Amino acid sequence: MRFAIGDTDFLLDGEPHRVLSGAIHYFRVHPDLWQDRIRKAKLMGLNTIETYVAWNAHAPRRGEFDLTGGLDLGRFLDLVAEEGMHAIVRPGPYICAEWTNGGLPYWLFADGSVGVRRDEPGFLAAVSSYLEALAPVLVPRQIDDGGPIVLVQVENEYGAYGSDPVYLSKLEQMHRDIGLTVPFTSVDQPMGTMLEDGSLPSLHKTGSFGSRSAARIERLREVQPTGPLMCSEFWDGWFDSWGEHHHTTPASDSAAELDVLLAAGGSVNIYMFHGGTNFGFTNGANDKGVYRPIATSYDYDAPLDEAGRPTEKFHAFRSVIERYAPVPPLPASMQPGGSGQLVADDVVAGPGVGLEARVAPATDVAVRLDRVAPLRSLLPALTEWSTHDAPPTFDALGAASGFVLYRTEVALPDGGVLTVGTEVRDRAIVSVDGVVVGVLEREHHDRAITLPPVTGTLELLVEDQGRVDYGPRIGEPKGLIGDVRVDGELLSRWTASPLALDPIAPAALAVLDGSPSEAGDVLAGPVFAAGSFELASVEDRFLCLDGFRKGVAWVNGFCLGRYWSRGPQQTLAVPGPVLRRGRNEVVVFELHAAASRTVCLLTEPDLGHTEG
Repeated sequence: MRFAIGDTDFLLDGEPHRVLSGAIHYFRVHPDLWQDRIRKAKLMGLNTIETYVAWNAHAPRRGEFDLTGGLDLGRFLDLVAEEGMHAIVRPGPYICAEWTNGGLPYWLFADGSVGVRRDEPGFLAAVSSYLEALAPVLVPRQIDDGGPIVLVQVENEYGAYGSDPVYLSKLEQMHRDIGLTVPFTSVDQPMGTMLEDGSLPSLHKTGSFGSRSAARIERLREVQPTGPLMCSEFWDGWFDSWGEHHHTTPASDSAAELDVLLAAGGSVNIYMFHGGTNFGFTNGANDKGVYRPIATSYDYDAPLDEAGRPTEKFHAFRSVIERYAPVPPLPASMQPGGSGQLVADDVVAGPGVGLEARVAPATDVAVRLDRVAPLRSLLPALTEWSTHDAPPTFDALGAASGFVLYRTEVALPDGGVLTVGTEVRDRAIVSVDGVVVGVLEREHHDRAITLPPVTGTLELLVEDQGRVDYGPRIGEPKGLIGDVRVDGELLSRWTASPLALDPIAPAALAVLDGSPSEAGDVLAGPVFAAGSFELASVEDRFLCLDGFRKGVAWVNGFCLGRYWSRGPQQTLAVPGPVLRRGRNEVVVFELHAAASRTVCLLTEPDLGHTEG
């Protein structure tokens, strides 16, 4: 088969073809759930699945490239093909996506000599190696060779960042050089000169918007008089940041905008069809004068919610789509009021592999965390200390994310004021001789804190809360940036270590597992706590940590990500495949204090308050 760009339409084997796509990021969804999410996209009436490729997920360290498990992009694309659907792939190299560092590996910028998203030899050489590593996955899966891939996007919303046609031309040629032959696209907001700045004549321009569809289409057509109209990021919701409200968009409003786009003959990629979750330490952040880390949930108020269930928006969009294209019948479980989960006896197109048999409805489960170990007691199993004249960055220590513990010895008989020269990135818990003094937060522009009288060990437990994913601060280092002083006197002779938390070092889990059961109802952090629970079935669940303040949680060794009492989200998604029938384990790393030692596995999520 052949896929091409015609004068007015996309062409599939020479015939006009409308792309009806939905975004699913394979790296935000447990791999055992990929088939379910893809199949549900088809049931909404979509014929294509779009995904970014997260370079830094595949290449956590220089010289490595992982295509296994949840990063098996080839398997994801093969599942798309099995459903009879097409694929759009957006390898970046920059993706934004509210993903840490916009998908760019931290190690790329560790020595400060490599440029970011520009015509710079070090950056382009690294991108070339990245695309060559992707070639065995992408090239044989193009539609020309019988695969699902019909479009590949070069860069991502570049017009909002810069205007460098030389850089874009070299990047486009790199994509061609690895053997990609399908049409190439660019995407930008149809505002100002972004469409012109972010593309080339050889790249088919597409738009990104979620409202004022008629005006956006008009602007897109003004810039590109011929070729198919496409909104390749139709924003049907929005992401959440810690401390803000949970963003929602009325289903009726989004459906009306989609109708305008399709009535104009446009193609669409719904961003997101299914958002998924920022598991582990993968969330990004924004910094437009104030640092705002992205929440763990990436539900996005999408047609398919974080647990893979159809929402009101799913049915509203399906009703719009069926005016313009045939849609398959919905099985009973996917009808409004149904469970929303495909089961083995549903009648759907395609095989039923991986679908669960019908089981009794799940119930909420309370779990007492009865094994407790202070962070200090686990440090020998979590750390590998190194010595430095000044606090090293995360990047210098080879830490992509998570936590780094900094230590130095001080003699302050009268106390003093500790200051960090440039910035704390992103949050530091300050302790003296094991007693917490306070917190320095980047979000509050904190750089100074009063220390009590002490002769002993000063510690700063620094958390990377998410690397900036958008704008000029992409690629910046993490940690304590600048000199650290007390009353103007430079502190030197530091030791530092990342904490081995994703996954948790087995030796640390062994210490925690061996801790005796403790009585009591509260936790004093930084502290680890663990508990066991039994399950009869393994549907997606939601971990509620009511009474806890801030930290990280794991179930059966799988890092669910960060929680924070400031919200908006009040639960963490637990994918069904992570759970086991019978005994399961939950571990919590609480940074501050908890008013309870009981967590709950709920059957419903709580993503927090909405605006208004």
